[in-house]
Parts: sequence; structure tokens; C-alpha cells
Amino acid sequence: MNNSLTKTDFQFKGQSDVYHGKVRDVYSIGEDTLVMIATDRISAFDVVLPAGIPYKGQVLNQIAAKFLDATSDIVPNWKQASPDPMVTVGLRCEPFKIEMVIRGYITGSAWRDYKKGARSICGLPLPEGLRENQKFETPIITPTTKADEGHDENISREDIIAKGIISKEDYEQLEKYTYELFKRGTEMAAEKGLILVDTKYEFGKKDGKIYLIDEIHTPDSSRYFYSEGYQERFDKGEPQKQLSKEFVRTWLIENGFQGQEGQQVPEMTEEYCNSVSERYIELYEKIVGDKFVKANTSDLEERIERNVSEYLK
Repeated sequence: MNNSLTKTDFQFKGQSDVYHGKVRDVYSIGEDTLVMIATDRISAFDVVLPAGIPYKGQVLNQIAAKFLDATSDIVPNWKQASPDPMVTVGLRCEPFKIEMVIRGYITGSAWRDYKKGARSICGLPLPEGLRENQKFETPIITPTTKADEGHDENISREDIIAKGIISKEDYEQLEKYTYELFKRGTEMAAEKGLILVDTKYEFGKKDGKIYLIDEIHTPDSSRYFYSEGYQERFDKGEPQKQLSKEFVRTWLIENGFQGQEGQQVPEMTEEYCNSVSERYIELYEKIVGDKFVKANTSDLEERIERNVSEYLK
């Protein structure tokens, strides 16, 4: 049976607000605390798909918790505790309205645009003659706006500062943190036989101090290639073996869905959802390097409510 958590409706003590995102539900407790629940929802092409993926929330939450802990010497982050396998509790910060996307290789949307003739991205010039999945000489930061509705849009460093979205001083600090986090993520991935291809970071501010917020280095926010065979595949112009949720996008495209009007999401059978679950668990074990321990899902809501309430006491 597909035992997954696709919606939440908790009433925690001191709760002042709740925000339901594509994948995460965020509960505000008082002025300073957030309870972030990683649900088993899955989104692709900016659409939340109709069925949940068992253990996906646990996978994402535990990967993010690991990397937040492993990078806290670089930048302070919002995480205070993880009282449940699907929950992180932390500081409420005022988010910057920008996502810091960093790319070590040209792939995905950047490659699609390049192939169509684009020779710059977010105001950064790109050389002629690049090939798909080629490594950049140095990683590039290609920020996007954070859209409340619809698609995030690419934006240049100059526009961010000129429009006053972020001050010059803060933006330069975010760039510095982004490069350092990506370097650490790249080193940790290499130890596991992986290449961190691209990822995104979100930051916020509290009492004048910048914090890393949300999730980091998960397969929902990052793309990984396998190191072994990378060069050989690249030389032959073959697709790379990768760890990300790209396999879900591929399945949707093959079944005629890319999030456009009038298109129907293909049927997500229990068998299909379980196969995606297995892929996410494989991702976890590869990225983290530990065996994934499935939490008891017989009564997910009750378990989460109990664990969070106990922590908030």
C-alpha cells in the first residue's frame, strides 16, 4: 500500500501561521520558530503530481539535515533540530527573494538555451564550442528570482543590486557563501564517487545576520553525475549517468507531459510510485553513504504530531 504523506493540517502549540509549498509545509510557531515538514509530494515542471512517493520526505529531510550540519562552519544555518525523520525545526528568517543557483557544468536548462543560440546566462558570457555536460573552467552563479506563482526567472547580479532586491554588500556575501558551499558539496560528493553538477541555495536574514535556509544538496535541489565513466561518456557524446529526479521528468516527457496547458499527468500506479521510492532511497544511500532506515509509516500524521509536540514543549 502507498503509505505516503501528501497533505498536512496540524495545529501545534503556539502556531501562528502555515505555508503549504510544492513539497514542504512550513508551520510558524510564535515569532522565531519554523517547523518544516518534508512531505512525500513530488513536483516536476512546476506541477505537484497527484500521487505521493513513500519515504521521499524522509529521504529529503535527512539528506538536508546531514549537509546543513556538515556546512555549519561555513555559514550559520536555520536548523536547530530534527525531531522526526520528516521534520526540521529551526529559526525563522526573512528570506532573500533570490535563489542562488550555481553550476559546475553546462547541462539542463542552461544547455537547452545554449543549444538554441544563447551565449550568455544571467549576464555572464559563455564561450563558443561548449558541449553538453562540459565542465566550466570555474563554477558560475546564475541566480533566479523566487516566484510566489509560476516560474522562477533568471536574473543578473547587476539587476539584483540595481533593483535593490539585495544590497551590494549582502549579495557579495551570498556569492562568497555559495562558492564555499558548492566547494564543500563537491568534495563530499567526490568521496562518494559522485560529481555535484549544479545546485541551489536559499538564504535569509535574522537580526542582521545571514543564514542558510531551506534544504541543501538533496536530489530535488541538485544534480549529481556518477564520476566513474563521466569522461568516457562525455567524449562519446553519450548521456551521463545521473542521480537526481531527472528520471521522473524523463518519464513524464515520454508520456506526453511537460506541465503545459491541456496536458494530462500520466497515471501514477502504486507500482510506479514504489519504483520512484526505491530510486530516492538509492539516491540517499549513494549521497549519504549510509544504509537508509525506513521509519514506521503506519500512522504518519500521528507520529509527526507526537514528535514535534514533544520537542516544542
